[in-house]
Amino acid sequence: MKTVAIMVFPGVQSLDIAGPLDVFAEANRFVPAGSGYRIVTIGTAPYPIMASNGMPLGAELSIEDAPHKFDVVLVPGGPLLPETMALPVITGWLRKAAPLAECYGSICTGAFILGHAGLLDGKQAATHWSHAHQLAEQFPLANVEPDRIYVRDGALMTSAGVTAGIDMALALVSQDHGPAVALAVAQRLLVVMQRQGGQSQFSPYLIAPEDDSSPVAKIQRYVMEHIAEPFSVERLAEVVAMSPRSFARIFVRDAKVTPAEFVQRARIDAARHLLEGSQLAIKAVAYRCGFGSASRMRLIFSQRLGVTPTQYRERFQHNG
Repeated sequence: MKTVAIMVFPGVQSLDIAGPLDVFAEANRFVPAGSGYRIVTIGTAPYPIMASNGMPLGAELSIEDAPHKFDVVLVPGGPLLPETMALPVITGWLRKAAPLAECYGSICTGAFILGHAGLLDGKQAATHWSHAHQLAEQFPLANVEPDRIYVRDGALMTSAGVTAGIDMALALVSQDHGPAVALAVAQRLLVVMQRQGGQSQFSPYLIAPEDDSSPVAKIQRYVMEHIAEPFSVERLAEVVAMSPRSFARIFVRDAKVTPAEFVQRARIDAARHLLEGSQLAIKAVAYRCGFGSASRMRLIFSQRLGVTPTQYRERFQHNG
C-alpha cells in the first residue's frame, strides 16, 4: 500500500485537496485490499485551518510531528500563494520529504511553495496558466510549461489549475494499477480520463499589456485582426513606425516573448477558437489562421499542445 501525503495550510484551495484525494480513495475500491493508497493529511496549526473558500479544515498529522517518508507528497495551491513569501515550516519539511518520496509535486499554485523550497530548479513544471509567467519570473531556474495539464520530470509531478490535480492523480493511478483502474475511477467521478490539448479553452498567452496605447498592445491587436497574413519583424515594425531593431527590443522587453513567438501563439489561439466553435474544415482553419497549410498547423499543434488539430476539436468542440 502506498502512502499519499498532502499539505493543508491557511488559504489553501479546498478543491486542490479534495480532487486528488478522491481519486486515490476511489482507486481503493477497484484494487485488492492492501494494495491501494493510504491517505494522510499534514497540517499547520492552529486548527481549524481555513481554506480560501471559508471552509474549516483539519489534518491527521501536524507538520511538526509528521514523518518525512511517504510514497507520494503533494502540495495543493491557494489563491494568495503567488504573492506570498516562502512558508518556512512547509518548505523546510518538503526539503526533507521530497528526496525520500517516489513522487512529489503540486497542484495549481502549490508550485510556488515547491519553488521556494528549491524543488523546481532545473525541472519542468506546470501551474495555472494565469500564473505561469509569474512562476517563471520568481524561479528562473525552473522550466515552466504554460499550457500543460500536468508535467512529470523525474520524481517531480506538477499540475495546472485546480481540477488538473484530478488529471495528475489519475495518471499516477494509471501508472500504479493500469489504465483500466484509472478509467473506472474517472467514470465514478464523472471526469474525462485524460484531457489533452492544453489547460483549457482559455489562452495562456494573449494577455493584454497594461498600457493599451503601447507598441506591444497595438501589435497584438493588429496581429489578431489580420491573423491570416504573413508577418515579419520588418512588417510589424512598420505598423508602429519603428525601426525593426528598436521594435524587436521593446517588444521582447514588454511582452516577454519575441515577435515571432507571439505571432505563433496568436495563430494557435485563433485556431483553437475556430476548432472549438465552428465546423470549418481543418484546411480552412489553417488558412484563416495563417499557418499556410494543414500539415504546418498539425506540426505546430503537435509540438506545442501535444495533440493534432483534429484531436483538439474532438475534445473541446462546443456541442450546444
